[in-house]
Amino acid sequence: MELLFLSLLLALFVSSVTIPLFLIFYNHRSQNSHPNLPPGKLGLPLVGESFEFLATGWKGHPEKFIFDRIAKYSSHIFKTNILGQPAVVFCGVACNKFLFSNENKLVVSWWPDSVNKIFPSSLQTSSKEEAKKMRKLLPQFLKPEALQGYIGIMDTIAQRHFASEWEHKEQVLVFPLSKNYTFRLACRLFLSIEDPSHVAKFSDPFNLLASGIISIPIDLPGTPFNRAIKASNFIRTELLAFIRQRKKDLAEGKASPTQDILSHMLLTCDENGKCMNELDIADKIIGLLIGGHDTASAACTFIVKYLAELPHIYEEVYKEQMEIAKSKTPGEFLNWDDIQKMKYSWKVACEVMRISPPLQGAFREALNDFIFNGFTIPKGWKLYWSTNSTHRDPVYFPEPEKFDPRRFQGSGPAPYTFVPFGGGPRMCPGKEYARLEILVFMHNLVRRFKFDKLIQDEKIVVNPLPIPDKGLPVRLHPHKA
Repeated sequence: MELLFLSLLLALFVSSVTIPLFLIFYNHRSQNSHPNLPPGKLGLPLVGESFEFLATGWKGHPEKFIFDRIAKYSSHIFKTNILGQPAVVFCGVACNKFLFSNENKLVVSWWPDSVNKIFPSSLQTSSKEEAKKMRKLLPQFLKPEALQGYIGIMDTIAQRHFASEWEHKEQVLVFPLSKNYTFRLACRLFLSIEDPSHVAKFSDPFNLLASGIISIPIDLPGTPFNRAIKASNFIRTELLAFIRQRKKDLAEGKASPTQDILSHMLLTCDENGKCMNELDIADKIIGLLIGGHDTASAACTFIVKYLAELPHIYEEVYKEQMEIAKSKTPGEFLNWDDIQKMKYSWKVACEVMRISPPLQGAFREALNDFIFNGFTIPKGWKLYWSTNSTHRDPVYFPEPEKFDPRRFQGSGPAPYTFVPFGGGPRMCPGKEYARLEILVFMHNLVRRFKFDKLIQDEKIVVNPLPIPDKGLPVRLHPHKA
C-alpha cells in the first residue's frame, strides 16, 4: 500500500509540472556536469530522492537516509536531489562548523518553494529577506530582561493548562496537550490572546499548516501542501481582522505600544518611514506562532516519554523540582532564580533533544561555487545539515541510543556536535524562550503526576517533527497532597 501511495504521489507530481520533459532531463544531466562533485546520485529527474528522504521520517528513522549514504559512499558529504533541488548533505562536526561559520559569506538560508507559496508576502522579496526582517524585530522581545518577565506568565498558563486538561483524568494524550500548552503560551505572549475559545479556533488550522510546510508542493485536494495553503488562508483572514482591531485600539489608546510583538510590528517603520503592511504582519505572526510552539511541543512530548520509560531519571527531576516548589509561598509563581536551579532538569531536556531532536536539520544555498574537503559545491545548489549526523554518532556520543543526561555535565558536548537549535548567526533566536517554556512545563508536570505509557512500543513518525503515532497516551498517577 505504501509503495502504491508513493507511486501515485510521483505520478501526480510529474503530471503537475508544465516544464517540457526534454528540458527536465537536460537540466538533470547538467547537474552532474560540474567537476569533482561529492559522491552520490540525483535519483529520478525532478523528484530525485525526495521520497526516500521523506519516507525514512514517516517510518520513524530519519537518520537512516543520512547514515545509509555515509556508509555507501564512505563520505560525510554526498550529493542528492530532494524537494526538487540538487543538494549536498553535510554531516559531522567539520561540516557543521563550516556551514555555521560561513553564513552570508559562502552560504545563505534557504527554504523550499512550498514555504513561499504558503506565505504570499514572502513572494514580494524572498523567504531569506523575510527571515532577516524578523531577526531585526525579535531581539526586544527575546532579550534576557524581557524573558524574565515571561516566566510568571508561563507558570500561570501552565498551571491553568494542567488544572483544566490533565487533573481528574485517568489518562491523557500527551502530544496534543503539549501543543495546546505551547500554542496557548505563544498566543498570549505574541498577541495577548488569552480566551481559550479564541486560541482553540486557531489550533487545528495551525497543525495542518505546520505539517504541510516541508512537503512536496502538490497543490491538489487532499495533499498536505493543499491543506496547508487552505489553513494558511483561513488563519491569515482571521489575523487580518485582529490586526485591524489592534490598529484601532492603538490609535484610541486602548492597547499598549509595548504589550506584545504585534503592537511592536504595527508601530515599527524602516529607515524610510515605511511601516509593514497588514498582510506582511499577518504572515510574520503566522511564522512566529509556528516557530514559537511547534518544536517546543515536540520536546515536551518526548520529555514525558522518556520520564515514563526511565523511573530513575524521573525521580531525580522530581526531587529537583520539589525542592523548588517547597521554597515557594502559596500562590507565588516561578521566577528567574528558580529556573537557574533546574540544572538537572535541563540536562534531561537536552538529552531528549539529542535523541529526538525537534529540528531534524535545515537547508542552506551556495552563494557561489566553492570547494570544501576537495569537493566542488556549485552555486545555487542546496546544502542540508542534519542534527542526527552528530547527535547519533558514537564518535561524539558514545552509546548514542543510551539515555544519559551526564553527557551535559561540565562543559558538555564538544562544539558543533549538539545542535538542536542550529548554530552560528542562524542559531534559533528563540532558544532561551524555548528553555523557559520547557522547564516550566516540566516543573508543573512532575510536581503533579507520575505516569505510565499505555503503548510500550509506540511508533514515532517524523513529518517534519517527531510525533508519536498515537499521540503518546499515558496513565496518570497524581501525587498525594
